[in-house]
Amino acid sequence: MPRRNGSTPSKRRARKRARPVEAGARRRFQHRLLKWYRQHGRDLPWRRTSDPYKILVSEVMLQQTQVERVIPKYHEFLERYPTFQDLADAPAEEVRATWYPLGYNIRPFRLHSIARETVARYGGVLPKDHEDLLSFKGIGRYTAGAIRSFAFREDAPILDTNVMRLLHRVFIGTGDPKLQKPDLWTMAEALIPRGKGYDFNQALMDFGAIVCTARDPYCLLCPMKDLCKSYPFEGTRKA
Repeated sequence: MPRRNGSTPSKRRARKRARPVEAGARRRFQHRLLKWYRQHGRDLPWRRTSDPYKILVSEVMLQQTQVERVIPKYHEFLERYPTFQDLADAPAEEVRATWYPLGYNIRPFRLHSIARETVARYGGVLPKDHEDLLSFKGIGRYTAGAIRSFAFREDAPILDTNVMRLLHRVFIGTGDPKLQKPDLWTMAEALIPRGKGYDFNQALMDFGAIVCTARDPYCLLCPMKDLCKSYPFEGTRKA
């Protein structure tokens, strides 16, 4: 029978806070993940720059879009609009046309708006402060963390779909990860090895995209399997 606050026992269990990651498990996860990344990390064009503008463009393009589709458009877009000023000066409809065929057409308009605001408020230099980044319409907590981590090399947490799935499977294992996002954000921040936020966050995303995939993850080849609270995951690939 529901309580007067409307919650049911199952909902209360789903909201139960995850326990902090034990220190030994944290160190093993960090070491194995960074070792895996050194051997298997993807060579992506936005990993060859620390320009906040180029990082922002890549992050907006990658929202709900596969990496393979983004790479050619990323190069084309930056060739046409190499700076915030160039993007801000362009007509919005031209930017949308350049964006095609990536889809989700609200994104080019948001990116164009961010460029214009960056020029108007910050002289064409994207701020690094977390709250300043969140003040832009179109920059949420994940994108702000990605900019701080990848452009400014801060130990800022990120939590996209791949990272959320990976951390939930390894360290929690039960319940709906969407209902545990606050805990997963806390976990993502606590797991970052000091001074290694860039590599660690890139590694999290690659590992989630390549090994700990949404369907048919490579559990048998996973270096985290003795730590993972979801191992073996249903539908595991044999090799």
